Amino acid sequence: MIGLLLCLPAALILGLGFVWPVLLLARISFNRTTDMGAMETAWSLETYEKIVTDDFTWELAWNTVTLSAGCAAAAVALALPVTLLIRSADPRWRGLLALMAVAPLLVSSTARVVGWMAILGDQGMINALLTGLGITSDPVRLINNLTGVRIGLTESLMPYCCLVLIAGLSRLDSRLEEAAATLGATRSRTFLRVTLPLAAPALLAAFLLAFVLGVSAFVTPRLMGGGRVFVVATEIFDMALETVDWPAAAALAMLLLGALVLAMILRGVTAGREAPR
Repeated sequence: MIGLLLCLPAALILGLGFVWPVLLLARISFNRTTDMGAMETAWSLETYEKIVTDDFTWELAWNTVTLSAGCAAAAVALALPVTLLIRSADPRWRGLLALMAVAPLLVSSTARVVGWMAILGDQGMINALLTGLGITSDPVRLINNLTGVRIGLTESLMPYCCLVLIAGLSRLDSRLEEAAATLGATRSRTFLRVTLPLAAPALLAAFLLAFVLGVSAFVTPRLMGGGRVFVVATEIFDMALETVDWPAAAALAMLLLGALVLAMILRGVTAGREAPR
């Protein structure tokens, strides 16, 4: 009973800050939009039917999934060497190195994206270096396209992957790697045959977290894409504030939320089946 009372404030805050707004959003998604553009209160699946049967919605979903999966995989691949370096470092420096790995999270995501726009712009540092070395005479388009979104989204997901991998790899028994080295295995063979298989659950967890964050990302695709890269989050924004079609925006947001919840449930079921009995 005391435990329930202690959890009550947190449950109340969660309910008011998350559950109640989601329920309101779900209610709006069942409304209809009239021919004049006004929202009509109703209980109808017309908006959902219109979204599901629209080919653009499926193209948008495919673009979002492929972009997020690619950036999540790249973020995990880049975060793994950093995490291994932290794990192998002297215990006195591990805390500082871990803090440096997740330090980008202390800066606003918008500020980081703006910084990337300055670095990758036509007059930015990268293009200045390329033209200065004579590699290219014209600026390389690194923003306002899919390339810029991939770079910015991968960088924004890396700290989260580092957090998950640091927690996961810290539980690995280093004696297994020492035993492999004692038996004559090289470092590369030890990594491929011992470290990587043991780290697979942490890698999968990091990929899943990065994928979920990438699917729901808005700031990076909006700014780095320059309005030329369309994902589900930017489409929801356009529906809500530009076309002012709140039922369609709410319905698309609920479908996105449902897909993310389903992915988390499937991951939980899979992890339960993979766990040793």
